[in-house]
Amino acid sequence: MKATIISIVIALGFIGVAVMVAQSNGDGTAAAHNVTMVNGTQIIEITARGGYQPGTSVAKAGVPTIIRFQTNGTFDCSSSVRIASLGISKSLPQTGTTDIDIGSQSATIVRGSCGMGMYPFEINFQS
Repeated sequence: MKATIISIVIALGFIGVAVMVAQSNGDGTAAAHNVTMVNGTQIIEITARGGYQPGTSVAKAGVPTIIRFQTNGTFDCSSSVRIASLGISKSLPQTGTTDIDIGSQSATIVRGSCGMGMYPFEINFQS
């Protein structure tokens, strides 16, 4: 009886690890499910408050893209977004939604941060 319980616990542990690996990006980080397609445009939703969540997004390269920032009582520096490689610097409202159109990106990683550079985020565009 004791051996059966131990076997079940071990099996459940293996199943849990398998589920986490299946949902990861292959680098040990959890895959974000914050990218949707609407009328041929992909929308990447990022929450800005005390940093950016998710910190890493995966999107499709070569598709028109909008980053949609959601704020809700955001009073810290994450209400100021900078994406230097795209020449973007934008102040977000304390509460609301702000769309930033970044066009179609090639296979690359676009990195952004708050205005002070304390809170980074990235979007991994894949072919």
